[in-house]
Amino acid sequence: MELKKSTFEKLSAINVNAHVEKKSNLTYLSWAWAWSETKKACPDATYKIGQTDYDEVLGFMCHTEVTIEGETLEMWLPVMDGANKSMLKKSYSYTTRYGEKTCEAATSFDINKTIMRCLVKNLAMFGMGIYIYAGEDLPETPTQATPTAPPSAINLKKEETAELPDLKKGTENWDKVVAYVTANKELGMEKIGKQLNRKYKISPTLKKEIAKLITE
Repeated sequence: MELKKSTFEKLSAINVNAHVEKKSNLTYLSWAWAWSETKKACPDATYKIGQTDYDEVLGFMCHTEVTIEGETLEMWLPVMDGANKSMLKKSYSYTTRYGEKTCEAATSFDINKTIMRCLVKNLAMFGMGIYIYAGEDLPETPTQATPTAPPSAINLKKEETAELPDLKKGTENWDKVVAYVTANKELGMEKIGKQLNRKYKISPTLKKEIAKLITE
């Protein structure tokens, strides 16, 4: 008898690569496609648009809420311009090494666009395209279990380069890594370690924490 797959197992196994766009080194998934595929796999899925908050210093923050099979998860996302600067009710200037730049005032179009991106990120918490946020190229769905190895065997010794960002706890990148590792424990330590090494520089302390996440 085949076991029923969880929501996360069903949605995280969907390959979204043909429906993403890249802009300024960021990857975006079409909200229309993400929602339609979610509804195909989980017909009872619903969503709500929350309040858009505003702070004079921080700018706008959009909120969404998705419910699937009785589980409700929330997500939030700031309204930002193409340079990832928080948009305010009025334009402002800032200095870069290339000179003075301007962040334009946010419009209803910018807020609406952010709400839909927030919805996509919300769906990722249920598994839809979550590997994008972990820097993966393809969803991993192995057909057989990976042999268990001791924590010390995790392959996180790839030569570090200046181009790779430092992975730090308490950051959005760390949350992405935790979500990816937790959802893909069956891949084994060596494979997960190789994938993460392509994206981040990881300290010995965090290597141990990642190994612990895999073996828990």
